[in-house]
Amino acid sequence: MIITSAHNDKLKEIRKLARRRERDDRGRFVAEGEDLVAAAARAGWAPVHLLAAAGSGLDGEQVEQSLLDGVSGLGSGSRTIGVYASRWGAPAGPLCVYLHGVGDPGNVGTILRSALAFGASSVVVGPGTADPFGPKAVRASMGAIFEVAVARAESMDDLPGERVALVAAGGEALARPAAAETTIVIGAERDGLPADVIDACDRSARIPIASESLNAAMAATVALYELTRGARAGGCVESVAPGATHSTHPPAGGRAGTEKPSSRMAGA
Repeated sequence: MIITSAHNDKLKEIRKLARRRERDDRGRFVAEGEDLVAAAARAGWAPVHLLAAAGSGLDGEQVEQSLLDGVSGLGSGSRTIGVYASRWGAPAGPLCVYLHGVGDPGNVGTILRSALAFGASSVVVGPGTADPFGPKAVRASMGAIFEVAVARAESMDDLPGERVALVAAGGEALARPAAAETTIVIGAERDGLPADVIDACDRSARIPIASESLNAAMAATVALYELTRGARAGGCVESVAPGATHSTHPPAGGRAGTEKPSSRMAGA
């Protein structure tokens, strides 16, 4: 049977999820497009709902293409849309990324993609950070949302290992740490990390650059590269994240994630 009514409950839910700005009360999120739906399947995520355009040959409940276009959050529409249940884990090492006040969802999604590429064990969201399961973050992650362990933290004490605050100025030049576990702490795009968060870290570090700053996603990517540079062999970095789908992650390929340029970033 083909869905032919715009009043279908599944279409209504997708329309709401595709345009949402706040976290969904039921803990659901939407992934649009064949690439994201395929990434979810490879990572073993079963959809709550899976819809596909009638006649497309794609798996899922068949829907008239015009109706899928009507609920899509993308200007070009999608041939397939999946709804999934969010998964939250616990902060985990040996390499953890903590985001404090990173408000742009495109940056959050891009950081997830970089975390996957460099074998980070978890990405932890703190106060003021955009929802990693929001539509823009999911798109920018290019499927990494299904493979990287995502967690919340209410306190800096929840973070594993040595906490390294990435700052725009001061601190030592960032280098691979000697500690067995490390959490790299990334701040807001413009304002950087609050003083109390920096004080709660074990040390501060900076990325030596010629210009004033990098945005949050770029700074996190460079930091992850530097922190894992000595551990990489043959293009892979081991990851031992509890609940992670893969034990090794090759560098991500394909399209670049969505980023929002910014004038100020703690960690530049």
